[in-house]
Amino acid sequence: MDLVIRNACLRGKDGLWDIAVENKKFAAILPKILGNGKKEIDAQGNLMLPPFGDPHLHLDAVLCSGEPRYNMSGGLLEGIQIWGERKKYHNKEMIRHNALEVIKWEVAHGVLHIRGHLDATDPHLLGLETLLEIKDQVKDIVNLQLSAFPQDGIFTNPNGAAQLEKCLKMGADCVGGAPHLEMTYLDGVRDIQFVFDLAEKYDRIVDIHVDETADGNSRFIEYMCKEAVSRGMEGLVSASHITAMDQYNNDYAFKIIGNLKRADINVITNPTSNSACENRLEGYPKHRALARVNDLLERGVNVTIANDSVMNPWHILGQSNLLHTANLLAHYGHMNGFTQIKKMIDMITYNSAKTFLIQDDYGIDVGKNADFIVLDAKNEIDAVRLCSECLYVVKEGKIIVETIPAKRSLHFREDVELVDMKIKPYPSKVKF
Repeated sequence: MDLVIRNACLRGKDGLWDIAVENKKFAAILPKILGNGKKEIDAQGNLMLPPFGDPHLHLDAVLCSGEPRYNMSGGLLEGIQIWGERKKYHNKEMIRHNALEVIKWEVAHGVLHIRGHLDATDPHLLGLETLLEIKDQVKDIVNLQLSAFPQDGIFTNPNGAAQLEKCLKMGADCVGGAPHLEMTYLDGVRDIQFVFDLAEKYDRIVDIHVDETADGNSRFIEYMCKEAVSRGMEGLVSASHITAMDQYNNDYAFKIIGNLKRADINVITNPTSNSACENRLEGYPKHRALARVNDLLERGVNVTIANDSVMNPWHILGQSNLLHTANLLAHYGHMNGFTQIKKMIDMITYNSAKTFLIQDDYGIDVGKNADFIVLDAKNEIDAVRLCSECLYVVKEGKIIVETIPAKRSLHFREDVELVDMKIKPYPSKVKF
């Protein structure tokens, strides 16, 4: 056996389990595996999961907050303006350095699948060109999908459509749009239609930034549903953000959620950037600027969570930790119920795998790829509560990250004790 994991907690299984890996695949999952592996991991009762997936990350814009200036309002529109200023002088080495750094952060936090969104309105397409080069370089630690994203809209300048198509010729895996950023409603509809035309022409999947606004009149998502169904592209389309859904009246939202389910569209929610950037003009009371995640999940729509922005003109914060982002959604999205918090883990694992179209080889099952993480947590609740560290990150049976959690020594009276924020049950005989 190439690798054996001992004493792992697996979701949906009682007790602790041993897992064997051979030839980059899971070979056995048993209460006890006899014999030794060439390498062994003692999970010590901690939670073992398939790896996280981050399907929405602007890799060409990471780590450039403050260049050329900081976003003083913190709003979306000022962020777009600052990014337009920065594009005039950024270069491939800047992009390469920053993107590689954040990819390493993501992997250290258990992410082995990333969809990078690259600005297709950059006249030189430096982001896409650089990430295409990086893609092969990082393939041993992460599966990197690249999506061409028209940051300024497709039809807002004469070369927008040609630029977007050029991205696909260069090798982008995915094509995106931004209909709410077009100058007119009709151009927004054209935006969606053009994206689907390109997807069919070049055999690509679709991921559109759609209705990323607090304007309840922004309803381009209905055209996405129609195009996906009429073109037979169910399951091949993702809708990112849909923050306007928070402002839709309930009858219209009910209709849209049904159409999303019918079209089998993946919804990608971005709690960190949207909670910070949206609804800046609303005054009080403020809406939440969030897709209706609870309602979407209850009606069977595939929803996943993404990091979106990491220290860029739109969001000065961020550390590429999807458990931190899930923790925020639990609060911000009114999803702090016992079973709801467990759904956070689904959204960053199996739901994300469906969005990446890798579900057939994904998961901790015999015969599947030996990609997994071991968290410094005994269960899903603690994983989200503590935003747990990944003790181990393993890709194709090879350990690529090992983490030693912080040790906090509390000097209390005459004693020194470790404080780790983990629950130590009170030794009571009372049974609840």
